[in-house]
Amino acid sequence: MNVTIHASTAKGAIKAQPSKSMAHRSIICALLSDGVCRIDNIALSEDILATIDCAGALGAKVEVLPESLIITGISGRCAHTEADFPCRESGSTMRFFMGIAMALGIRARFYGSETLLGRPFGIYEEICRKQQIRFERKADHILVDGRLQPACFEIPGNISSQFVSGFLFGLPLLTADSCIRLKPPVESRSYIDLTLQALSAFDVKADPDGNDLMIPGKQTYRHMDLTVEGDYSNAAFLDAFNLLGGKVSISGLDDDSRQGDRVYRKHFESLQKGCTTIDLSDCPDLGPILFTMAALLHGGDFIGTKRLQMKESDRGRVMCEELAKCGVKTVMEENRIRILPSEVKKPDEPLLSHNDHRIAMSLAVLLTKTGGTIREAQAVSKSYPDFFTDLGRLGIGLKMETNSEVLKGLHDGMDQ
Repeated sequence: MNVTIHASTAKGAIKAQPSKSMAHRSIICALLSDGVCRIDNIALSEDILATIDCAGALGAKVEVLPESLIITGISGRCAHTEADFPCRESGSTMRFFMGIAMALGIRARFYGSETLLGRPFGIYEEICRKQQIRFERKADHILVDGRLQPACFEIPGNISSQFVSGFLFGLPLLTADSCIRLKPPVESRSYIDLTLQALSAFDVKADPDGNDLMIPGKQTYRHMDLTVEGDYSNAAFLDAFNLLGGKVSISGLDDDSRQGDRVYRKHFESLQKGCTTIDLSDCPDLGPILFTMAALLHGGDFIGTKRLQMKESDRGRVMCEELAKCGVKTVMEENRIRILPSEVKKPDEPLLSHNDHRIAMSLAVLLTKTGGTIREAQAVSKSYPDFFTDLGRLGIGLKMETNSEVLKGLHDGMDQ
């Protein structure tokens, strides 16, 4: 899908999307629970659909309602000896379910896109080797076969927190106590905190002690009902318009949330003031929108950017490529990216999403100032399927083209 955006100003009120991070975690806890759970405020993005499918692969019954799920859990036991997990393009889904599959001791085949299967899984590979669990990369899937034994697992703290969360979901099901020892420096701690929050809601204990996480075995996930909180990661794209002359109010965000991407507000303030250095180590998902805002404001200096290579695209590199089409000068180093103060112009050629949802949404924000076209814009369906519809509701002029169909998103003067 191609989306052409006209230079326009966003105004209006909108409700924040449900948190994808908390939706993943809530669905997983519900599927492992001992009864029926209702989860409200669910958006059926591609990533969440992947987690729903994988819950079904383990034997959970999932009923999909408008904005809600009814999940009948498996009481921490899988009736099957093997299962196929269709993870689509969701790294969270694959890494979370790998930890669970190892804890359940089933023969598990994990399918996904070529990009997903090419992502790093070294932490799991190393632990599987030590515990004599089979871990094989096949042409179209990854095979994990064997049962995880209770132990103290040492995990580098500067790798994806999704590995840690995968073990946090699985270890409470083992027959004895375990621990996770995070070797400093610990990055993305907020995502680990979100997993601990979800476990606690289902009455599962995982006690943090500095950089150690103590996980008792033989635990039961208790069934419960809950509502998923609003998502700060996606809210950043909407709130960005308020720095660009727009007036957008966003409801549904919890001011006491543990989401690490709440920090976008602080970083936006810094970028507004001028020359600043921002560390992305704990908030890599904010990288693309922060690069965009730096380009449109006063520039910015970003460190901790190496982690952006391990996402749906090499986000640092591709953002520099796309910004260059708009006249923005950048300097890219191994773990640092500088966005230089530049005169942002309308691109002479279409911008590319690189099949990355956060790249697509960041470029859309930029084009509301210059006008232009984004190719492969359907990438937003991974986390925010209604993104362009919502932009239309906020008064952004745009046109969506799917094959020969032209869908017009409306735009000026749309009722709020």
